[in-house]
Amino acid sequence: MKKTTNIFLGLCIALAFTSCREDEIIFPSTDVSVAAPRNDGNIQGFYLLNEGNMGMNRASIDVFDYTTGNYTTDIYSERNPSVVKELGDVGNDIKIYGNKVYAVINVSNKVEVIEKWSAKRIKKIDIPNCRYVSFYKDKVYVSSYSGPVAINPNAELGFVAEIDTTSLEIKRKVTVGYQPEQMVVHNGKLYVANSGGYRVPNYDRTVSVIDLETFTEIKKIDVGINLSKMEIDSRGDIYVSSRGDYYNTPSNLFVIDTQTDEKKMQLDIPVSGMCMVEDILYFYSVSWSYLTGSNKVTYGTFDTKTKKIINDKIITDGTDKQIIIPYGLQVNPETKEIYITDAQNYVVTGYIYCFTPEGKLKWKTTAGNIPAHIAFITKK
Repeated sequence: MKKTTNIFLGLCIALAFTSCREDEIIFPSTDVSVAAPRNDGNIQGFYLLNEGNMGMNRASIDVFDYTTGNYTTDIYSERNPSVVKELGDVGNDIKIYGNKVYAVINVSNKVEVIEKWSAKRIKKIDIPNCRYVSFYKDKVYVSSYSGPVAINPNAELGFVAEIDTTSLEIKRKVTVGYQPEQMVVHNGKLYVANSGGYRVPNYDRTVSVIDLETFTEIKKIDVGINLSKMEIDSRGDIYVSSRGDYYNTPSNLFVIDTQTDEKKMQLDIPVSGMCMVEDILYFYSVSWSYLTGSNKVTYGTFDTKTKKIINDKIITDGTDKQIIIPYGLQVNPETKEIYITDAQNYVVTGYIYCFTPEGKLKWKTTAGNIPAHIAFITKK
């Protein structure tokens, strides 16, 4: 892979950034050529949000551009030299809506709103212990644990904040369950996965149903303990993952029927991360057990129409043996290329892998610390 860093220019930029951030030395982003340039399709590239180890202020944003074939690391700090402490502590989610990118920075208690093309900051929205972001019409929805980062049997209920996409001001809040995670929207309702992770071993086990017109919780659906991720298929079936209790209750995947707002299936599939493309659910699992003191890593695809496993592999060329801790998964809806990130040991720099739709490695490159969340960028 060919690196295209200009050392002299880099030193000049670093010195300029130093004057903006007092004693911080901010190095410029680095381009690496990983693929042949191409201009087909409506997707131009993607942003990758690196979580960064908690307490280390190492969250960062990388970008991949299909039109150049270049992967660029840590663009936020370079393009926002006046932002103190750069992106912040623990990047938990990133999504694009309209011409804005919303990056949820969990421990820094904020949502960074940046311009879609330049990655320059538009605004910082303060939300305590924020987790995930979703959208509907002209509104942004952000889930929040509400309280501080701490295991606490008396941890408070979480909430969802509603933000106007034009003013970027918080308009309404609604209380949900304990430690809410991902959300999906369907038929004017917001479904929120409640984990209760801070209240271990007394996890929450519900999905809150929010009427978006009145912005009130109209129901709680009993699903399973320690809920986390959510996806929805074209028929309105919601797939919600449970992390289990890491002892005797394993990770699992459940299906909610949005016609009845009831749990209708337990699929007995362990899921840590997933994404939906054309009613095919791609998933991976890193199932940690305190009983064995080890992780069990699995991958697969699931047909949401038949409710059957298609394959217990995503990677078919043996590259999965190189991946220590899969931590992020996305599939390009146009090309069906598969992207999987590797957090390694959570401390060192991670990697991002690109696979063909058939699961064969196309390219691999270094990302940031704990690479996790991918948002595809459409062309102007």
